[in-house]
Amino acid sequence: MSEHSPQAETVADKIDPGLGNVLFDVWLVSRAVHALIDDAIRSSGLDADEFAIYSVLASGTPMTPSDLADWMAAPPTTVSSYVKRFERRGHVRRVQNPEDRRSYSVELTAAGREAHHAAGALFRPALDHVDKALEESAGDTRQRLLELRRVVDTFATD
Repeated sequence: MSEHSPQAETVADKIDPGLGNVLFDVWLVSRAVHALIDDAIRSSGLDADEFAIYSVLASGTPMTPSDLADWMAAPPTTVSSYVKRFERRGHVRRVQNPEDRRSYSVELTAAGREAHHAAGALFRPALDHVDKALEESAGDTRQRLLELRRVVDTFATD
């Protein structure tokens, strides 16, 4: 990861604003963030998507595969692939719902929590760098992104 001074030209400075709209711009930022996180946590053995899923699971809130699919805006087959991969690693376990024996939630195992912690330690400097660069606008930026997600979710359900 390289440090940029406020005056250093970045790829974002070279993007033709005529190409953009809010969804395209978010896609561009999303790709850059994905690459930043991948680079930061590569040595942990997790990628950016896996780290995000482990982070949700580490929150302690029981998550069913359907909950994960909603959160990720991903089809159930994608979630199923992730769960199977994480199970093979010994990083998650399925916890059967005692009231409905057909459904289950997914939770991190001790090994999964360790993997998440290791990736988190590698992720922290990148997050600190972004937070510092955004300064006071970090909270507002997050709120605006959550608002955009709400709008997108509303469109998807119409």
